[in-house]
Amino acid sequence: MGVTRRVFLQAAIAATAAGTLGVAETAAAGSATAASGPGDVVGKVTVGYQGWFACIGDGAPINGWWHWTQNWGQTPSPSNTGISSWPDMREYTHTYQTGYAALGNGQPATLFSSYDQQTVDTHFQWMQQYGIDTAALQRFNPTGGEGPTRDAMATKVRSAAESHSRKFYIMYDVTGWTNMQSEIKTDWTNKMKAHTASSAYATQNGKPVVCIWGFGFNDNNHPFSTDACIDVINWFKGQGCYVIGGVPREWRTGGAGTRTGYSDVYHAFNMISPWMVGAIGNVGDSDNAYNTYTVGDEADCAAHGIDYQPCVLPGDVSGRQRAHGDFMWRQFYNVCRAGVQGIYISMFDEYNEGNQIAKTAESQAWTPTNSGFLALDEDGTACSSDYYLRLTGDGGKMLKGQIALTAVRPTQPLVSGGGDTVPPTAPGTLHVTGHTDTTAALAWTASTDNVGVTGYRIMRVTGSTSTQAGSAAGNATTATVTGLSPSTAYTFTVQALDAAGNVSPASNQVSVTTDATTVPPGTNLALGKATSESSHTQVYGSGNVVDGDPNSYWESNNNAFPQWIQVDLGLTTTVKRLVLKLPPPTAWSTRSQTISVQAGPSVPLTTQIPAQNYTFNPASGNSVTINLPSAVTARYVRLNFTANTGWPAGQLSELEVYSA
Repeated sequence: MGVTRRVFLQAAIAATAAGTLGVAETAAAGSATAASGPGDVVGKVTVGYQGWFACIGDGAPINGWWHWTQNWGQTPSPSNTGISSWPDMREYTHTYQTGYAALGNGQPATLFSSYDQQTVDTHFQWMQQYGIDTAALQRFNPTGGEGPTRDAMATKVRSAAESHSRKFYIMYDVTGWTNMQSEIKTDWTNKMKAHTASSAYATQNGKPVVCIWGFGFNDNNHPFSTDACIDVINWFKGQGCYVIGGVPREWRTGGAGTRTGYSDVYHAFNMISPWMVGAIGNVGDSDNAYNTYTVGDEADCAAHGIDYQPCVLPGDVSGRQRAHGDFMWRQFYNVCRAGVQGIYISMFDEYNEGNQIAKTAESQAWTPTNSGFLALDEDGTACSSDYYLRLTGDGGKMLKGQIALTAVRPTQPLVSGGGDTVPPTAPGTLHVTGHTDTTAALAWTASTDNVGVTGYRIMRVTGSTSTQAGSAAGNATTATVTGLSPSTAYTFTVQALDAAGNVSPASNQVSVTTDATTVPPGTNLALGKATSESSHTQVYGSGNVVDGDPNSYWESNNNAFPQWIQVDLGLTTTVKRLVLKLPPPTAWSTRSQTISVQAGPSVPLTTQIPAQNYTFNPASGNSVTINLPSAVTARYVRLNFTANTGWPAGQLSELEVYSA
């Protein structure tokens, strides 16, 4: 199981005090000069997004109860748990039964999987609904067994960010990453860099944003030298990136949590984001941190032309830190009055440490009766499950000057006095306003609610089941469903939501058939798209097969068949023909590889061509064309390699995909 950051840092945290008591009050936000103008991180609220929960049966390559439990191979239960608080499960359409007793209200104790696209879409819908700007996708060492699942999560986050008009960026956590200095560069070049082509990828000063968390921490899991750290930072800058550093809270002041002599490392970043989880746990601690760290950090960053993004956390539910929002709001107030350039929320979905702002069980009626988990009302104050999302939205408004600087929390724990249980009315007269080969535009008349409608959920109806296909925030009464297949019939309905999580009855159903594909037959659908793989050796990652360069190539781990490589076309489309290539030089002698082809709109994929031998001959361009028996509708294309007469690994220079 992956270990949370707190486990690594607790010893260092305990070794130093948070600082002196007392806070000098100010009447307005600080006037520090920002190094950068507004962008996707400066002037914005960013949430750390783990996306690291999986369940057996969800189709994820990791095939386990990833991060829900200590033993991923066994069902979650009171004796096998990896979390400290329970999520509010009411808005997830795919759920997985656990070994816990039923909830206090009698409903079954189920959990979600981050691997389900609907889960990620739901999370990004919340970000959109509550005014959260940007998500930092956590990416731990991707070279081991977690790699394929983490690769897939990057693609799912990209899709959700695009669908919900949010921004995202890659945040590398280098904890325990032995060969970090070389492998992080390879991972960016061959895999993650492809996501910067997305309109949803965060940029700052016109540059794609990357964060590196873990340089300078004084423990055995972060042993990187100053030379190695500066080399990696400068390499990413050389790639045209804006680089954020997730650093120890004592990066400037010194202390047990930071290594000595790392000032040049810290000042090499474009933005500094000190880590505060485990260091503060109440309002007084927040005030101490303001005096000891925040004010001086902001001044130091301004003097060095660096942007400053301090960490704000809701508090650990199980540690009774939250004080029904007062703890988190004091942090918002302190960082805003210091004049910081951005805010990093730790975290969006960290149910392991209990520091999540995502919807959480609001009372014992919504937790398993035998779990021992506390709920958001643990101090006697009733809080809605979305309270910390609403609180974060208000904190963002204060950062942006949309509400006045105030030490008094403006957000109420409940939207209305008694707890809203009345759902909105059904949306009316749902109808289709347009369609293309991959989209359908819908409109409807607004629902009404006793408190207020906060958004809408667009559902795709298939037989007797419905799955979420899109969303609309606030008072919007239109939406465009994307990622559809050409020449395909779809049926949709719409539901309204309110802030308490109540869901309306469904609207009327409408049907629409998408247009035939508009992609020219000669277009390589795979060029520049996101890839994933079973493994790669040295610098020969999967991104090489879609870069258009015939001389770069992917090579799997040696002597380790079977192996696979997969491309995500970005949308569901028609696939009929594949062209596989190896580098053209004659040094690549003739060889035969045994390959099967799978494709489909979602994972798991369907086998289109069973394993066959394909001969690559330099005399004929080292190219093989594979025609599928019939055109298929697919977003993902996977090649499975089981043998190679020229080298004991799967090898490929280019994977080209065509609609005809």
